[in-house]
Amino acid sequence: MREGEGRVVPHPDNCRANEPGNLSIRQSEGPPAPPFDALKALAAAALVVLLLAALGCGQGEGVAEDATVSAYVEAPLCVGAERALVRAGGGAGSLDVRAVCLPDATKGKKLDLAILGANARRATEDSTSVAFLEAPNPRAARFTHPILETAEIPWLTASSGNAAMANLLKLIEASDSGSLRSSLQQKLDES
Repeated sequence: MREGEGRVVPHPDNCRANEPGNLSIRQSEGPPAPPFDALKALAAAALVVLLLAALGCGQGEGVAEDATVSAYVEAPLCVGAERALVRAGGGAGSLDVRAVCLPDATKGKKLDLAILGANARRATEDSTSVAFLEAPNPRAARFTHPILETAEIPWLTASSGNAAMANLLKLIEASDSGSLRSSLQQKLDES
């Protein structure tokens, strides 16, 4: 091939693609992808915003008369809590109360942290949730309480499901339905 025929490859120093205003092929593919950690942080922030927007019974307009509210009950307390609810006629005051039995988070003598967290998150995702009934276990509480606090869901700790539900029903009757979660928390703090 003689000089002047064929293709001439410019030297990088005099390549027009490297001049301001001219893009090379690599530069035109778009900005680099954000790091994975940034995507996880963005997803977590979006989840928090959605959770705060979804909060129901403790926020805003309050609970309508004859509404159904939910009490999330840990597995060891569930049978007793359901019995107490049946004895009370299924509610407190003008509200119907439903007991939502949660999966057992204990495997032998070990706690399954994934189940503990899922149970607490399940309560926070339900806009009808007004309380979380739990068996006394300080190790479990370290994982569930921060999740419940974020959604302003009060918890009642008792070794008996019957006692926990009976206490919750009394508190509901004595509380202001305009902000039921907050009112329940205030009544618990007073006792």
